[in-house]
Amino acid sequence: MEVYGYGIAPSANLSGANLWGANLLKADLKNANLSRADLRNANLSGANLSGANLDNANLSGANLREADLTNAILTFADLVGANLTSADLTSADLSHADLTKANLTSANFDSANLDNANLFGAIMSDGTIHV
Repeated sequence: MEVYGYGIAPSANLSGANLWGANLLKADLKNANLSRADLRNANLSGANLSGANLDNANLSGANLREADLTNAILTFADLVGANLTSADLTSADLSHADLTKANLTSANFDSANLDNANLFGAIMSDGTIHV
């Protein structure tokens, strides 16, 4: 599936959708319901996911470089190996999210909820690995 930022309306209901490997480069998914969606290896680079519901979504291996995830709900999300370089996660809820081996370089986590999130092996802004 290739979208290239167009074709999906903000506030779309994609709950449980299979978007494995989809190219959603710069897609506008503001306030979209993507709960339980399969976004493994999807390209969401530069996507607008502000306010999106990604509860229990599978984003393992996804490219979220420079994505806007402000106020997004990522509770129990699988972000194993995801690329979140320079992503904006201001006020995002990442409680119980699995960020194992995720690249978090230069990501903005201001006011984000990381309660019980797994950061094992995550690459941080200073290049260190969190264990």
